[in-house]
Amino acid sequence: MIALAISRPTVAASRVKRALPFAVLLGVSLYTMDARAQAPGCTVTVFTDPPREVLTCTDGLTISAERGSDYKLVDRNRDGKPDAARLTSRGLLIELPPKRRGGFQILTPHAIASMRGTVWAVDVTPSRTSVFVREGVVDVRRLDSALDAVRLGPGAGVDVEPGSGQPLRATRWSPERAAHLLARFGR
Repeated sequence: MIALAISRPTVAASRVKRALPFAVLLGVSLYTMDARAQAPGCTVTVFTDPPREVLTCTDGLTISAERGSDYKLVDRNRDGKPDAARLTSRGLLIELPPKRRGGFQILTPHAIASMRGTVWAVDVTPSRTSVFVREGVVDVRRLDSALDAVRLGPGAGVDVEPGSGQPLRATRWSPERAAHLLARFGR
């Protein structure tokens, strides 16, 4: 494994292709951090095997983004620390210690996944969002329905497809499927 530390602290070194207006969606004022903006106490490390960027913050938040992930960090309270990410393609692995103040959300075209203190991964394709929990608990809901939600525990996952009409269902992921997703983040 080869790592290259980037000396300039940044919020993220991801490729940002577009930002969608979530203030209307969530009914709150959101502040979206530019991918080139600096975040106090966060650094980015680039790994080549597997190719990914890892954002590490002093408050314990770690975000691993596989190469080609299209995401943008969100800071709702404007304190300079990300509390959400808008992910439109590829995958992120989030590690958040239970003692970190506040939770963290991943907003995708199909779902919203929220948690406090856990390790979990989100994978987005044009046709679905998949969420897998390695440790802790994550709540996932369909983007267009506050009522269609599921709580995931360790080893569980869910696939969220738009307009399927089927309620969300947590399932135990096979060791192979979980290992395949986690391997994309060097796990």
